[in-house]
Amino acid sequence: MNLRAAQAPIKDRYREDPDEARITLTATASETDTPVACSVEAGQVIHAAQAHTGVGGPGTAACSGDLLLGALAACAQVTCQMVAASMGIETERIEVTVEGDLDLRGTLGVSRDAKVGFDAIRLSLDVDAPGADPAEVASLKEKTERYCTVLQTLRDPPPIATS
Repeated sequence: MNLRAAQAPIKDRYREDPDEARITLTATASETDTPVACSVEAGQVIHAAQAHTGVGGPGTAACSGDLLLGALAACAQVTCQMVAASMGIETERIEVTVEGDLDLRGTLGVSRDAKVGFDAIRLSLDVDAPGADPAEVASLKEKTERYCTVLQTLRDPPPIATS
């Protein structure tokens, strides 16, 4: 796939009319027959989600933390693949791993000193590009971080309105 050729008319349109580049993504969660599970509609697919076993969930579907880390992994993976294609770097393998540390006492209200949410998140980009020199791979990783929407959103969170 010639990614540059595919993106050229899109980029031209956004340069001519910046409002064309502004989109709104939506995810909707709906209850199920149990208080520890729900369905999430996002990206034209319905995903099952459950509370983590550490807070009383059954452990048969992803918890919301899994979905957050999965969104980061998916965004970094696709971004890295697209940047590699755009840079002309041939890769044999790109693999992203995301890990996050939580103290479940916070979300259960067991300890006010325990944070509700992730204490730390680690993202690892493993790139196998035998024909690329180390500087090209470093540039690929740097650009992946720069253009990864989910990573940048987590690093500089927007205001969140609730209703």
